[in-house]
Amino acid sequence: MGANRRRLSALVRPADDAPGYAAPSSEGSRATCLNHQVRYALTGATGFVGGALAGLLREAGHDVVALVRDPARASRLADRGVSLTRGDLGDRACLDALCAGADGLFHVAGWYRLGSRTPHEGRRINVDGTDNVLAAAVRAAVPRMVYTSTLAVNSDTRGAVVDESYRFRGRHISTYDETKARAHDAVARAAGEGVPVVTVMPGLVYGPQDTSQSGALLRRVIEGKRPMVPSGGRVCWGYVQDVARGHLLAMERGVPGESYMLAGEQASLAEALVLAAELAGTRGPVVLPAGVVRSSARIAAVVERVVPLPAEYASETLRASLATYLGSAAKAERDLGWTCRPLRAGLGELVRHSRTAAPGQ
Repeated sequence: MGANRRRLSALVRPADDAPGYAAPSSEGSRATCLNHQVRYALTGATGFVGGALAGLLREAGHDVVALVRDPARASRLADRGVSLTRGDLGDRACLDALCAGADGLFHVAGWYRLGSRTPHEGRRINVDGTDNVLAAAVRAAVPRMVYTSTLAVNSDTRGAVVDESYRFRGRHISTYDETKARAHDAVARAAGEGVPVVTVMPGLVYGPQDTSQSGALLRRVIEGKRPMVPSGGRVCWGYVQDVARGHLLAMERGVPGESYMLAGEQASLAEALVLAAELAGTRGPVVLPAGVVRSSARIAAVVERVVPLPAEYASETLRASLATYLGSAAKAERDLGWTCRPLRAGLGELVRHSRTAAPGQ
């Protein structure tokens, strides 16, 4: 990874004079994106946020090329007119092909797991993969890039609502938090060396087709099941279409080198599940006292040294469930014009979609 960063620095310096590589003004960027068809390169298009973003870009009439590991499993993208480039974040040639001729690059791909038994995958994808994408963008002189970070780079804010100027200095709760923080810092350093990259920082993203652990819990509650969840913790909930739109706004209006928190309404997991149950007419989750979850995390930390535990019962998952991941959307609202629908409205849409969608939709 260190060698990768040295290569990135070496690539950035001679590219300072490359055509189109000077950091564009926000006004010039807005005109380019809004008034002309452009070609966007995209990682993570088969994922939750990336798929929604690909749809928005195609609806706006833009050309989109996406990096996918297996084109046969990306038929939905192809059906929407997205061009597919086979490869992954570790393949230099494929990343070069993805970036060639792109007017803008969205690096959305990432690894998100709690309680994973393969934490090295988080480092490979979130840290090394981001280094590789940055280097490819520099080699191709891509004039503009948006990187998907997360509010979780700040780990547990202990109830404080922080903004983009905040810097977390402690020990991260999870491998996800830690690896995304390392990638976030790498992007910030690249921006300081002249790479025209804008960073967006979503909170918890929810909506139809969410395959994450929180998405699974929402589906279970809507279906009438009663999962056990902690009473503590608090996050910022962003509906997937709003978060995808925030990426596009960052490409159009964001200032290179700046970060923007796409932080939606604050609520605990238990509060969101209770609200989803109310909207769905089901009984809702079983809410556990925070003290019980905290004690369970300590026990799990001992047990998992001997016996692997399911991800939902791992000590890392239990600790993270009690944390607050809070940020302010004021800068994104002011500078990008971003808005996010209220949690009740978003969960209402999720419930309606769950009741009307065909299996797998």
